[in-house]
Amino acid sequence: MPIIKIPTPLRAYTEGEKDISVEGKTVNAALDSLLSIYPDLKKSIYNEYGQLRAFVNLFLGEEHIRDLEGLDTPLTEKDLLLIIPSIAGGRG
Repeated sequence: MPIIKIPTPLRAYTEGEKDISVEGKTVNAALDSLLSIYPDLKKSIYNEYGQLRAFVNLFLGEEHIRDLEGLDTPLTEKDLLLIIPSIAGGRG
């Protein structure tokens, strides 16, 4: 089963779990599987139009999925999908 690595700020929605095994042969299917387990996570990943939020980055290994096949990127049983939120701020 592919594993999705959950960043610390989103673990409040996954009961503190950081590595979650999911079903799915694509990134999109894996995210659907994740959200079937932890539905409260949806508002942090998708906007009101059902699109990935702009600050949510998904990496398959070291490759951003937008450089692959986006949400249709295929997954294998041994893949690790990382959710990495963008962080903004600092001094202006």
